[in-house]
Order: sequence, then C-alpha cells, then structure tokens
Amino acid sequence: MAGKPPASDPVQDAPEVSAPQHSAVGLPAITHALKISQQQMGVRRTALTLLRVNQKNGFDCPGCAWPEGDKRHAAEFCENGAKAVAEEATLRRVTPDFFAAHPVADLATRSGYWLGQQGRLTHPMYLAEGAERYEPVTWDRAFDLVAEELTALDSPDEAVFYTSGRTSNEAAFLYQLFAREFGTNNLPDCSNMCHESSGSALTDTLGVGKGSVLLEDLYKADLIIVAGQNPGTNHPRMLTALEKAKAGGAKIISINPLPEAGLERFKNPQTPRGLAGGGTALTDLFLQVRLGGDQALFRALNRRILETDGALDEDFLREHTHGFEEFAALARAGEDADDTLRATGLTHDEIERALAMVLASERTIVCWAMGLTQHKHSVPTIQEVVNFLLLRGNIGRPGAGVCPVRGHSNVQGDRTMGIFERPAPAFLDALEEEFGFAPPREHGYDVVRAIRALRDGHAKVFFAMGGNFVSATPDTDVTEAAVRRARLTVHVSTKLNRSHAVTGARALILPTLGRTERDRQASGDQFVTVEDSMGMVHASRGRLEPAGPRLLSEPAIVARLARRVLGEGSNTPWEAFEQDYAAIRDRIARVIPGFEDFNAKVAHPGGFALPHAPRDSRSFPTATGKANFTAAPVEYPTAPEGRLLLQTLRSHDQYNTTIYGLDDRYRGIKNGRRVVLVSPDDAGRLGFADGAYVDLVSEWTDGSERRAPGFRVVHYPTARGCAAAYYPETNVLVPLDHTADTSNTPASKSVVVRLEAAREG
Repeated sequence: MAGKPPASDPVQDAPEVSAPQHSAVGLPAITHALKISQQQMGVRRTALTLLRVNQKNGFDCPGCAWPEGDKRHAAEFCENGAKAVAEEATLRRVTPDFFAAHPVADLATRSGYWLGQQGRLTHPMYLAEGAERYEPVTWDRAFDLVAEELTALDSPDEAVFYTSGRTSNEAAFLYQLFAREFGTNNLPDCSNMCHESSGSALTDTLGVGKGSVLLEDLYKADLIIVAGQNPGTNHPRMLTALEKAKAGGAKIISINPLPEAGLERFKNPQTPRGLAGGGTALTDLFLQVRLGGDQALFRALNRRILETDGALDEDFLREHTHGFEEFAALARAGEDADDTLRATGLTHDEIERALAMVLASERTIVCWAMGLTQHKHSVPTIQEVVNFLLLRGNIGRPGAGVCPVRGHSNVQGDRTMGIFERPAPAFLDALEEEFGFAPPREHGYDVVRAIRALRDGHAKVFFAMGGNFVSATPDTDVTEAAVRRARLTVHVSTKLNRSHAVTGARALILPTLGRTERDRQASGDQFVTVEDSMGMVHASRGRLEPAGPRLLSEPAIVARLARRVLGEGSNTPWEAFEQDYAAIRDRIARVIPGFEDFNAKVAHPGGFALPHAPRDSRSFPTATGKANFTAAPVEYPTAPEGRLLLQTLRSHDQYNTTIYGLDDRYRGIKNGRRVVLVSPDDAGRLGFADGAYVDLVSEWTDGSERRAPGFRVVHYPTARGCAAAYYPETNVLVPLDHTADTSNTPASKSVVVRLEAAREG
C-alpha cells in the first residue's frame, strides 16, 4: 500500500543549497519518479499505471502537452509526468471525515504542498454560508445549489466559468456550450495566463494562433532555437526530441536568463549512454539574455539578415508576405548597437555567432514558452520572432516554423473547442446553426478581467472546471479578496488545493474522474480526446477503478448541471451527451473545422493532425491574405539603480501550481521554496551574502509596493541585473494591472524589485 500523507504541516522551508547541475534526467530521474510513484500508488499499481501513460491504447499524461511520435517506448513518460500520474492515481483519500477534522480556517493555513499530499477527493462537499466546515452533500443538492445561484443573477454575465488545461475536448465543448446557452461568453481559462500572447501574435501575423510544426519537423531542422523555455523541468520529453534532432545534424541555440541543465546536457534514461555514459550535449550556443531582451535580440539578428547579400528568401517574401518594406525600413534605421547590448546583456561576438548559425541554416524552428509570453511587450516580441522566420522563408517548409510549447495537457484543445472569452463570429454562427439558440456576441471576461469583476461586485458566481485559480493568478491578496466577495464558488477537482480554502459566501467542491480512471456511462466505457502542443488529436482511455463510487466525469457534471439550470427550455440533448461521448464528437465534427468525421479519425491509434494552412499550403488566413510583417519599436524593461528584474518560475518538483516536493534538484535547491536566485556580482553590489534572508519588495510607477517576505538569497549564475524566484509564492508581487499589451497576460517575467533584509518575526 502507498504511504500515508503528512498529518501535520510543519515549517519545512529551510533551503539547503548546493551547486547547480549541468545535465538533466539520467538515473536520478528514474529513481525519484519511482520513489514518489510507489509512495502514492504502491508497487503493483505503479507498474500497471505508468506503462499505460501516453500509449496509443492508454491515457494521456495529465502533465504537459508535448506530443508523442508514432513509435513509442514502453516507458513513454518523464519524471514529472510520473509525478502527475502518481498524484492522480494515489491511494490516499480525502473523505468527509477529513473535512470534519479540518475547518476551512485550518485549511487556509496549510501549504499548497500539504493540501495536495492528502489525496483524492471522494464526495461532493458543501460549505454553507457562515459555516466553518465543508459537509457532504448529494449530487442532486449540489446541482440545485448552483442552479439557485445562477438563475437568481440579474444577468448571465454575472457568472464566470473558468477552465484549466486538463479538461478533455468533450468536456470543454460541453462546458462552453452550456455557458453560451446560459447566456455569457465569460469563459476565462489558463491560456489567458500563459500562451495568450502567442495566440495574439500568431493570429495577426500568420492567421492561425497555434504552432506550425509537427514533431517530425524537429528531426528535419538545421537549427532549433529554444527561447525562454526550460524543457528539462517543464517538458522533459522534449529533450529526447532535441537529442534526436542533434543526431540528425541540427544545431541548437538556447536563449535564457538562467542556464538550464536539460539544455546543457541530456542523459536519456532510455539509452545506455544516457544511464551510464555522458549523455548528449544539446546546446551549441547559449545566449544568456537579460529578462525581456528577446525582442531586441531578434531585431538585431533581423537587421543583420537584411544587410547580408543573398540571405533573404526573395520568392517567399514576394509571393506570401505583406508589410516587408515597412518592417525592413524600421529595422535598418532603428538599431542603436549600444542599446541592443544594454537590452540583451549580450556581446557583439555572441550576436555574430548566432547570426552565423542562422545564415548557415536552411530550415529553422523557434520554440518558446513563458519566458517570451509573460512580459508587457510579449506580443511584439513574438511578432519579431515571426519576422525572423519570414525573412528566410521558414514558414510552411518541412523542418521550419513557429513552435510555442504549450504547458498543460489539453490547454490548446480547450481553446480549439471554444473556451475563449472572445469567440470568432464564425464559431458562434456554427453553434447557432447546430443547436438552435442565439449565442451571446459580446466579449466576456478573461482571467484578469474576471478578477476585477469579482472584486468590483460585477461577477457573483465563480465556477471552475479544474485548476487552482487563486494560486495561479497574480496579485494574490487582491485575487483572494475578490473571490471571497462571490456569492458562490464551485470547483470541479480531483484533489485539494488552496482555491478550496478561499471561498465565496457559499462553496462547493465537486469531485471528478481523473485521466487514469475508467469512465463508465450508460452506453458503456467511454474515452475522451485531447490536442497536444502540435495540433495532434488523439484518444485517452483510463483503466483504473475510480477513486470512489460518487465521482462523476467532467462531461457528466456539465450535462447534469445544464439540464438543471436550463430546464425544458433547452433543446440540447444533454442526457444523450452524458450517456455516450461519441454523440458529443459528432456535434464537434459539425461545428469545428478540421474535426469532420471525428469519431472515425480518432479511431486511428495515433490520432490525427488538425489542418494548419500556413504549414500545409503556405496560405495565410489573415486580413491581407498573406503572412504579415510587423513593425513595432523595440521595448525592454529596465530597473533603477539598486533594483533587480525578477522573473517567476517553477521548481523541478512542481507543475504549474501543483507542488510535488520541496526540491529543485537541477538548480541545487533542497527542502525549500522561498529562495531568490541572484548573480554573485549583483548580490555583492547590493550587500547580500549567500544565505542571507531578504524580503522581496516590488515597486510600481504609481508609487505602490508589494512584499513577499522571508526569501533566502542564493548566489546563482543568472543574467546580470536579473533575479528569479518560484511562483505561486511570488504572485503577490505582480499587480493585477501589470499585463502584456494586447493579450492581457500577467507580466510575471519582468517585475522590478528591491531586496530588503528580512524583517524580524
């Protein structure tokens, strides 16, 4: 049997620090993954479960969205994937007895790590107004409570329907259908906080807000640029793809304010060389850019490409692009060499070395993640990446293209299914034709606007399909106060998290099936589908018995809620959708382009690729009908003397807001999370020795400040003038209004902070 969860939540944040590592994975990753899996699941359940992860007849990993190839290893998972599976398939249970022993006030004092370690939720739970504890409630009563609040609203727009990226395509489609039939487009989701900047930039420039490459393109590339991303922790299976690309002759440039072990050297645990040998050196050139200096770097490269005879793909530019002359004129005239070096923190030699690799490549891919998307100027930064690729025709060519690497497993699929506060008119037209109701046309709330609406009393019911909203969002104190103003908060969840302790006047916890579990409905066992980071759609089938007999699937929860709220006035066959998910897929096939014959296509063991016009035919569904160059001024953040630019990031024992443990093995941090990584030069200049304790204080142009107390200073090889610390502990430093232009994504990667000696007590 698996071990018991921790009974208490002592102060464990006592960081021990050693030198950072220069390679990732290898035998320690296997050992750690199996240790945690066996603690949570036991030996037999571990073996049965992990061998089904990411298999064609198995279930999709509930962790990241990295795709699988057609040929798969028997162990097609990474260390953090194993941790995610173990936490879902755990034998630990959170029953009504647990809630009887732990009032909400007690839960609110517990760490996110402790809450997550308690195990799987088993019963619907209700917190009545003024009550101290959650109590068990029947499903019928739970749906009645939600219906009471929703139907009492003055407007459907007083409800917010949030979604995390774990939700399946089928559940996401039903969820947005219910919200729109109820009458609102208030459908914020976790995309608003991660790759919204990518979607905004790519839609305007290429016409499709997704990546343009498939997995096999990486193996055909001459050059792969990995910018603002840490695959070793966040997408470890990407390292296998990069290793294979290197074996095929590809060069790799990594661009990051911090050196990342996985991009330095990869020890593939599926090969003898990876387990017992030296592994594979991945990065050919490391550019340690200052925070927010990526746009300036790509602009500098673009100017040099323009100045190099024969470097442009003249035929592609003439036939497939718009706005080249305006962009070229700005790029040629706008660069100040010293300003570029200030913005990037790089040297002329480093930029010239990168240029030489770019010019030697006929097929180039740029991959990126949150390091590019969470700045105020993120959208023009990603547009500059697109400019970079367009100049040499690296869109719509095998082995070339844009590759935003999505985080959560089905975050891209949720958006494809219509989870979006600003839906396209064509999508709403298709819904109206298929289901016979008039969807609302006014744009709804994204995450930041939803928090403002809750804060200001304009939203009164908050319903979350998965996720940990209060820990994932910025401005922690403001967000928690806003959520507490709601009349009702509802969380569809598999496990406990802080959002269950920060509630409206009334609150519900609705326990749901996980990816690993068998989903039995009236028509028999069901499967769901997901879309990976590269637009491949495939089936996911759980095999384990559910964590408890009272769990409902996400599609069943949405369908039953819709029937209760919408009543006889709805012509949507909600009961049929609950009984047979194939009926949902038939409707998706008629509403969403690319899903024609959905049930037949997904029967293929490897799934199918969604169409992507720029990749498939070099056609661009933009307003101009071509790929659009953009001409934006170069921006980059600065910090006054005595201040640093702080980025928030994950530890290795973490996935988004889920904390698996208190270690960050590759960065040399053990038994603690309240650390701030600062270069020795910066720390010395500011007067802080390694091991000193400081408060992080963010400073804003309106004169306001925010404080995160009690962080251990760790001397670390960060870019000069930059620092890093883990979220959600540092979310308190990021104001609600500090967001990216256009996308409104919280700008958590460029926060001006000062370090103060930690206050006593």
